[in-house]
Amino acid sequence: MASIQDISVSAVINLISAVVFLLAFAIVRLQPINDRVYFPKWYLKGIRPSPRSSGTFANKFVNLDFRTYIRFLNWMPAALKMPEQELIDHAGLDSAVYIRIYLLGLKIFVPITILSFAVLVPVNWTAGETLEHIEDLTFSNIDRLSISNVPSGSQRFWAHVMMAYVFTFWTFYILYKEYKTVSTMRLHFSENRRPDQFTVLVKNVPPDPDESVDEHVEHFFRVNHPDHYLSHQVVYNANKLAELVEKKKSFRNWLTYYQTKYERNPVKKPKIKTGFWGLWGKSVDAIDYYMTEIEKLSKEEAEEREKVISDPNAIVPAAFVSFKSRWGAAVCAQTQQSRNSTIWLTEWAPEPRDVYWDNLSIPYIQIAVRRLLMAVALFFLTFFFMIPIGFVQAFASIDGIKKVLPFLKSLIEMDVVKSFVQGFLPGIVLKIFLILLPMILMTMSKIEGFTSLSSLDRRSASKYHLFVIVNVFFGSIITGAAFQQLQRFLNQSPTEIPKTIGVTLPMKATFFITFIMVDGWAGIAAEILRLVPLVMFHIKNTFLVKTEHDREQAMDPGSLNFSVSEPRLQLYFLLGLVYSVVTPILLPFIIVFFAFAYMVFRHQIINVYDQKYESGASFWPDVNRRILIGLVISQLLLIGLLSTKDTAKSTPLLIVLIVLTIWFHKLCKGRFESVFVKCPLQDAVVKDTIERSTEPNFNLKEYLHNAYLHPVLKVVEFEVSKEFDEENNPLVATKRISQWSSKTVSNGTAEDGI
Repeated sequence: MASIQDISVSAVINLISAVVFLLAFAIVRLQPINDRVYFPKWYLKGIRPSPRSSGTFANKFVNLDFRTYIRFLNWMPAALKMPEQELIDHAGLDSAVYIRIYLLGLKIFVPITILSFAVLVPVNWTAGETLEHIEDLTFSNIDRLSISNVPSGSQRFWAHVMMAYVFTFWTFYILYKEYKTVSTMRLHFSENRRPDQFTVLVKNVPPDPDESVDEHVEHFFRVNHPDHYLSHQVVYNANKLAELVEKKKSFRNWLTYYQTKYERNPVKKPKIKTGFWGLWGKSVDAIDYYMTEIEKLSKEEAEEREKVISDPNAIVPAAFVSFKSRWGAAVCAQTQQSRNSTIWLTEWAPEPRDVYWDNLSIPYIQIAVRRLLMAVALFFLTFFFMIPIGFVQAFASIDGIKKVLPFLKSLIEMDVVKSFVQGFLPGIVLKIFLILLPMILMTMSKIEGFTSLSSLDRRSASKYHLFVIVNVFFGSIITGAAFQQLQRFLNQSPTEIPKTIGVTLPMKATFFITFIMVDGWAGIAAEILRLVPLVMFHIKNTFLVKTEHDREQAMDPGSLNFSVSEPRLQLYFLLGLVYSVVTPILLPFIIVFFAFAYMVFRHQIINVYDQKYESGASFWPDVNRRILIGLVISQLLLIGLLSTKDTAKSTPLLIVLIVLTIWFHKLCKGRFESVFVKCPLQDAVVKDTIERSTEPNFNLKEYLHNAYLHPVLKVVEFEVSKEFDEENNPLVATKRISQWSSKTVSNGTAEDGI
């Protein structure tokens, strides 16, 4: 059981780690050689010049302006400076709403913390020395501030019940206001024209002996949606073409490299060998060789593209169908198209960047089987993950280690080792065990057959959230109680075990405090340093970069990993809601996390992250629901805890809270959730009417042309139309071709972001 000394050691270690990370970031980000690592978003938007393009030789690598080092913390106010609407224009609604989750945590827990320390901490502390009178109970001086210190049958428990009501209603109020705000933001965001507003994804197109898939889709929608159908784009299997595109892209980079090399030294033309990896074979002119090879590949690409488009076997039974109006698309997406509910399945199309092409051709029955198998696999994965969680909890207390590994007794009783083991080691070990989990869960979600990157992220997040609740939270509490109170478990009757667990539940707050400091303090500071992308950029820049395009690819701006970060956030909400009544001393650590993370991730979104897609904050209903799940869990645990304290009269009052929480969830679901899954037909008609009156010459069909063409086919089509840019450099069509919704911001804002 961690004591105040152990928590202090952990706090010192993590604070020092966080300060070191922040100081390193403040210095490293100012160096011109690292500029692309810490400001890649501005480079991708094309509005930030490289500091290495001018100045002396030394200034291209090291910042010699010592005045900038005095203002090394100016990134903090700059991260908070950009207004929210400008942030949406700059980074998208998903990013802007995501960081509101951290702000939501502050809105909920700051008032709760003040009330807890004003009411509950004095009630617990002045209850006497109850824990010392319980035989063989392992506890620390921190536990005197928890509900465990209140004796059974005490009238003081009514203070905890009253605060549970206050905290619940305050959470309701904040969640309702935030849900209303985000839904309004989504409606305003949807007012901007986007291809997915006019397009429906159609899956499970049935085979027809007389028509191809292309003809069958057009015939079906011209007959059933004659007034609104505009065009369609079938989905192709273009794997071989993709290989040719990648090979041609590589050759173009080499061509640019040798052209640049020759321009710098025109006396000698570069040569290469045509053998394996250029190690042997005939020596030829490098520029002529790659230009010839690119020309050959261009012909092969064109031939393969025509083959893909004309070959019926290359077309999968899915298509993107576009309509003349939002109203027509909404009617199609929200209705059943056939008497057979397993064919002609329609849903709103993801935006072009959001499409996960590999899963568009999976049959309906196969998807059902896949999801059943993945549900079974998830059950066993969740069950067996209890083993490493139990291992972590064995090292969460000195007594647990001595009972499990008695030969280490002399070593772990040393003060320094004891404080390190109990205050720091459990949190870092648990974080290590969770590193591989997101990749496993994402693979399972892909197997389930979801057709958009955003739905894959949301599905993986739901799995991760289950792990957080079952393994990280309940697993840590149950196995931790067993290890810490092992002697009592062995010597008491089975009827007394629930009471022991009830007493020890609040004591696990010390373990979660150490985890919060490792993951939420030092971990967030490490996030802004971007040590791995920094090292990888310089390795690539030294050994692999041949062209400016290579250098742009080496930047690796990354993005918000919603499938991992949102469930991790939910753990902090769960811990705060559970321990706000039980052990309030944990709350300040959570507040520090939310405040620090809000500032760090705002900076990252402004300057670093380049989101892979835009879903219009479709994840918010999941956020709201999971916070309410945490609230219900906190209420259930409080009921269980008070039942061991001879306070049965409080149980009906707390059951009322659970009922009210479920009712509040139904209220929010009915009031707001439809905004995130449906398109209001009234708004669709109004928007279409306004656009027709203000933009009478707008060509919708041209606007939607090729929006949902397979990316590889889109690249080849773009290359055919224009092989080289104005400076005679090879174009890479995938550079920003899908960023049709991006809006640039002023150079002044870019400087503010610095």
